[in-house]
Amino acid sequence: MTEAGFGADLGAEKFLDIKCRMAGLTPSAVVIVATVRALKYNGGVAKADLNNENLEALEKGLPNLLKHVSNIKNVYKLPCVVAINAFPTDTKAELDLVESKCRELGVNVALSEVWAKGGEGGIALAKEVIRLVEEPNDFTFSYDLEGSIEDKLNQIVQKIYGGKRVVLTANAQKQAAQLEALGYGNCPICVAKTQYSLTDDQTKLGAPTDFEVTVRNLKISAGAGFIVALTGEIMTMPGLPKVPAAEKIDVDERGKITGLF
Repeated sequence: MTEAGFGADLGAEKFLDIKCRMAGLTPSAVVIVATVRALKYNGGVAKADLNNENLEALEKGLPNLLKHVSNIKNVYKLPCVVAINAFPTDTKAELDLVESKCRELGVNVALSEVWAKGGEGGIALAKEVIRLVEEPNDFTFSYDLEGSIEDKLNQIVQKIYGGKRVVLTANAQKQAAQLEALGYGNCPICVAKTQYSLTDDQTKLGAPTDFEVTVRNLKISAGAGFIVALTGEIMTMPGLPKVPAAEKIDVDERGKITGLF
């Protein structure tokens, strides 16, 4: 059991297309974690209003979750369950809507109440996972290694993100040609992309279609065995604040620490 990271477009894609391929692993099942609040946010609700029931916004944001579900079920051919991390503000109508939409894709929903009830709150999810891992699956990758770098990127953009195509800048085109000439063309691709959107633009929520993803830079991580593709304005290291938090942290003469929160 492992946590693959953000979404079926990022963490799961890298885990399945890179790690599982290199390690010869075949996953038994996938748990897709979601919240009603996040889905309403994808439906256009401001953060300050996420506690309020809003079925219209929830339905508008649900395609984002359903795209992740479709990626796992239809692209990677793996059984999956949607785990809803319950919040006290979730309403029955909202939870029922999420369950109904997921069932239309043949996927069950399990309410996870571990935060409130401890282990007891995760029993329903655990039972569904146990059921799924006993089912056979036809695990497959989203792209073949034999294609060109641009072709593999197009497969990811089209199959996993739901976009139209990848666009390589002049610099990235030159780098792709160099990498292929050096014999790295058959490496898997590790895409560095915003986690806030299926696109390379964090402001585009929901499940956009017919968009392009721009790759501005390609570099080889030869030791790891994959090519890193930088998209949009993404950085490969977390951005740090102008004023480090450490400047507000202190310890007085009695050993009391202040400024942590």
